Amino acid sequence: MKHYIKSKLNLMLLFFLYSSALIAQEIVTISGVITDKSSSESLIGVSIFIKEINSGAITNEYGFYSLTVPKGNYTINVGYVGYQSQQSTIQLSESIKKDFSLSSNQQSLAEVVVNADKGIAEIRRPEMSINKLSARQIKEMPVVLGEVDVIKSLLQLPGVTNSGEGQSGFNVRGGGADQNLVLLDEATIYNTSHLFGFFSVFNADAINDIKLYKGGIPARFGGRLSSVLDIYQKEGNKNDLKFTGGIGLVSSRLMAEGPINKGKGSFLVAGRGSYGHLFLKLTDIKSAANFYDLNTKFSYKLNKTNNLYISGYFGRDNFNINEDFSNTYGNSVLNLRWNKLFSDKLFSNLSAIYSDYYYGLEVGFAGLKWTSSVQNVNIKYDFKHYINNNLKLTYGINAQHYNFNPGTIQPQGNDSQINEDQLERKYALEPAVYLDVEQNFTKKLSVSYGLRFSSFYRLGAQNVFTYANNEAVKFNQELGIYEKAVPTGVKRFGTNETIASFNNLEPRLALSYTITDNHSVKASYNRMIQYLHLLTNTQSPTPLDIWAPSDDFMKPQLLDQVAIGYFQNFHQDDYSLEIESFYKKIDNKVDYIDGTNLIANKAIEQAVLNGIGRSYGAELMLRKNTGLLTGWVSYTLSRSEQQTPGRTALETGINNGEWYRAASDKLHNLAITATYKFSDKWRFGSIFTLQTGQPVSFPRSRYQYQGIDIPNYGLRNQNTLPLFHHLDVSGTYTPKPKRIKKWQGEWVFSIYNIYNRQNAATIAFSQNTETGNNEAKRLSIFGAVPSFTYNFKF
Repeated sequence: MKHYIKSKLNLMLLFFLYSSALIAQEIVTISGVITDKSSSESLIGVSIFIKEINSGAITNEYGFYSLTVPKGNYTINVGYVGYQSQQSTIQLSESIKKDFSLSSNQQSLAEVVVNADKGIAEIRRPEMSINKLSARQIKEMPVVLGEVDVIKSLLQLPGVTNSGEGQSGFNVRGGGADQNLVLLDEATIYNTSHLFGFFSVFNADAINDIKLYKGGIPARFGGRLSSVLDIYQKEGNKNDLKFTGGIGLVSSRLMAEGPINKGKGSFLVAGRGSYGHLFLKLTDIKSAANFYDLNTKFSYKLNKTNNLYISGYFGRDNFNINEDFSNTYGNSVLNLRWNKLFSDKLFSNLSAIYSDYYYGLEVGFAGLKWTSSVQNVNIKYDFKHYINNNLKLTYGINAQHYNFNPGTIQPQGNDSQINEDQLERKYALEPAVYLDVEQNFTKKLSVSYGLRFSSFYRLGAQNVFTYANNEAVKFNQELGIYEKAVPTGVKRFGTNETIASFNNLEPRLALSYTITDNHSVKASYNRMIQYLHLLTNTQSPTPLDIWAPSDDFMKPQLLDQVAIGYFQNFHQDDYSLEIESFYKKIDNKVDYIDGTNLIANKAIEQAVLNGIGRSYGAELMLRKNTGLLTGWVSYTLSRSEQQTPGRTALETGINNGEWYRAASDKLHNLAITATYKFSDKWRFGSIFTLQTGQPVSFPRSRYQYQGIDIPNYGLRNQNTLPLFHHLDVSGTYTPKPKRIKKWQGEWVFSIYNIYNRQNAATIAFSQNTETGNNEAKRLSIFGAVPSFTYNFKF
């Protein structure tokens, strides 16, 4: 007892001495917002660094920063990519609000200038597996058909591959495209493509900041396994009315932004559309494909501590063949946000978000109209609490309600043989609460740790099939195959009655140990839960995305990922090096039995089994950050596999229960990106991409049944498409580069796949009718594609 009391007294004494030291230092806080000088728009991710204490901060998603320091005189450096750095000497005798306005560096449009102090901040922060791209960097990358593409720019980063040429989807560290959480101003985007992947849904003119999380994902994010793509739109110019646009061969765009009550509010409206279908009308081709989208954002500063934002997106694609087949699909999102600054250390954001993905199909010759959708409403309240320079808290709560329409079937025409039908709608609720802590334990050791608690409730009203032994898929031992089980009955669940429920803890941890100001090692662990499943028929020629909630048959997918990395800046941040390795394990990975049909399936549980997955690999990225020539080299060596063993000793499982390559598996992935400023008027860009071909299943042999040739396939994904590679180049000509006001124009010339590589999108096998021999034919989407675009702003 005596020792216990003595230890308590010692702890109290230490606490008293620590508190006294803090009081003696007389702590004060400097906080504020950093904006673009010309537009008064908030800047995200700006570095604020104080040399005297060798510490700093990064502005949040709304340009806010907060630093707590002892009273004294300080030199504050403010740096941001593409902007002129600022240095201020400030005497801090009391807490103050200090805003900064940065001027764009118009003379270095092709240069990525990284402030040295910002490099130190990046080395020290416990962030890893994160890639950031500015809109300026993306606009200089050559892309197919001359359209700037946010998604395709991500493919130049380590650990990111494409789903196939001409596809807008992307895979991160071996994960599926559905395992990426894509957010536009916090709203979920379910399908990221226009024209079946030739374009992405993101208009680069309207984008402010892009950040891709591949690992070490903060606890504020949840709902997907592989990555988070967090995109914020511009707020709009608060000072002047401005227009930006571009005219290309296939599509054009126009954006208007300007003040609402000058200096206090702003608006942004950006529209984009394609018109390639108009040229088809001059030919005998009766097919057509086009898209259009609209981005909007309104912001208003109510007073010094309150801001309102309204942002939205609406996009649609239309495709038809000979007026007998038509397809319409697209996203709609709306977000209302309220920012409140409770104090110079406590920042909050309340959001009400609506997201919708719609898919429609009309087949004239079959007399069929089919539509499906997924809608969700999300209410979230987030707080950022800057306790001091060594401790920052982020915490919040959110709840999402889902409405899934797997299919509405309607007859079309008087001769239709289709009966009207509605596949049962599915409903779900996903609440979550989280806490993130970012803490500097010492000058060398920084740690970010957090916990997310998520729940998922599958709700009625719905009729649910019941099965013997609760198994919707049965194993036929005589044939050695899996088959649909016959329901034994139907159970009715009323409105909002719980059909199934799940609760999960999702811990997150990331740490950084600084060896020197230019060297650090980092490590991270995160557990992610995905309650939604994307059911995709890969043989479908349309972007048929059917989302389904977890239940007693399709369990939530659980991921555990660990990563470790080495980071270095050298030659005064002229160069930077990132090396990471990772390992991912997934439980309850959805797998399909052979012969699965996903379209208009009223009992999808009869087609799926739960398996496991794993991905592992190493990533390297070397950047050149300054000078006339800038760019990076990224390389990834990785493997992605999945396994679905039998549920009992008598079952074979999928693929004989053996591990097999996942559809997103690509052993090698190399990307080289470079931009060169030749003169004030000319700058050039190039991208070289090389990837291992996608895994596929080729037939091993064929046999005849009643005069019909039937292919015989072996194990899944044992074959590989040929090596995928191409080189893209671009040149940008600015006639009057020093003109800042009035009309500014530039010509962008690009060639996609300059050496005309015929990359295989797929290989089809058929029998030659003349010789009777089997033939394999390579199907390629693109050869060399030249294009040009005229961009302007005034």
